[in-house]
Amino acid sequence: MNNMQRRKVVVTGLGCVSPLGIGVDSTWDGLVNGNSGIGPITLFDASDYATRFAGECSDYKVEDYFPKIESKKLDRFSQFSLVSAEEALKDSGLLDAKYDPERVGVIMGSGIGGIAEIESQHTVLSKRGPGRLSPFFIPKMMVNAMSGQVSIKHGFEGPNFATASACASASHAIGMALRTIQYGEADVMVTGGAETSVTPLGIGGFCSMKAMSTRNEDPQAASRPFDKDRDGFVMGEGAAMLVLEEEEHARKRGANILAEMAGYGATADAHHITAPREDGKGPSRAMQIAMQDAGMKPEDVHYINAHGTSTEYNDVVETRAIKSVLGDQASKVAISASKSMLGHLLGASGCMGAVAVVLSIHRGVVHPTRNLENPDERCDLDYVPGAAREMRVGGGLGNSLGFGGHNACLAFRAVGG
Repeated sequence: MNNMQRRKVVVTGLGCVSPLGIGVDSTWDGLVNGNSGIGPITLFDASDYATRFAGECSDYKVEDYFPKIESKKLDRFSQFSLVSAEEALKDSGLLDAKYDPERVGVIMGSGIGGIAEIESQHTVLSKRGPGRLSPFFIPKMMVNAMSGQVSIKHGFEGPNFATASACASASHAIGMALRTIQYGEADVMVTGGAETSVTPLGIGGFCSMKAMSTRNEDPQAASRPFDKDRDGFVMGEGAAMLVLEEEEHARKRGANILAEMAGYGATADAHHITAPREDGKGPSRAMQIAMQDAGMKPEDVHYINAHGTSTEYNDVVETRAIKSVLGDQASKVAISASKSMLGHLLGASGCMGAVAVVLSIHRGVVHPTRNLENPDERCDLDYVPGAAREMRVGGGLGNSLGFGGHNACLAFRAVGG
């Protein structure tokens, strides 16, 4: 199906739960002001771990959102999904409008899903036997619980599933939601991702890989994408959601349109289960495909929300990929890494990046990259160090690079831009 036959898709609602606060405004204000949501781990005793800090959603209190009996049926990642989806839907005004529930779907992504529930129930099994396992175990831990629970709560009967592709999970989910509307299978999609892997097994597993920063003496300075002194990524948790809508459907009901979602590209490195290809071919192709899908040229890209993990190889490879795709334009594009303040939300990182791109377009400001004090000479682009920058963003990209060699790029632009 060519671009002339596809339906135009716009963003009409945003929602999130993040280490910088509950809700889009709290998160965005924190990002724009260069605040850090990183601190010592409080969700469990991490005193014996090599890394003892993370980006926790410390403002989140389950009792503020769910009755006790309901909360026992929901893993933390599904709770975050429901809360952020509720905000996005209220932001969109959809729930106050007339719509066909069969034409509203939900596609969400998570790299790991209900890992806390798996850990908890394994302890029960080991200490008390199989007869004491919770009947809620399976429906709490399965990755697709997130999309299923949102569908059930709101009665959305359109396409519904979950994607799992490590750090590219949410971006793949958003891309599939875009296609679902473009090809006429739905008019509205609630999409994004959630991750809550700040758990003993989650932190311990990444510690054993030696992938995370061990800057325990100064956690807020630990996530430093593109900086020469980086020593690994910082784990984060949270969720972010977008309401995507066919443009005419949105205009007919008078929705507030934030941006157009214009393109999506996905590729595989076919190289290594955890390490990216050094030539950056995979992410380069994903960006090229997304831009081609959107009909965007290099000069149309004003901002990129980088994957920017603060790891040795990712930052260099991503920089190389951006240069390959944008050529001379690469040095003129503002690039920033949300992970410098939020930590790495794994499967939810792509949707948090998408929210940042949409808000940059809608509000005319690009958030900075925190802790970029001593740039790696191999990372020589404009990563917006120091402070936020007011600027017109007519078009933007969001990059996601995941373990398994998964690459995804999302392209957004100003409506009419």
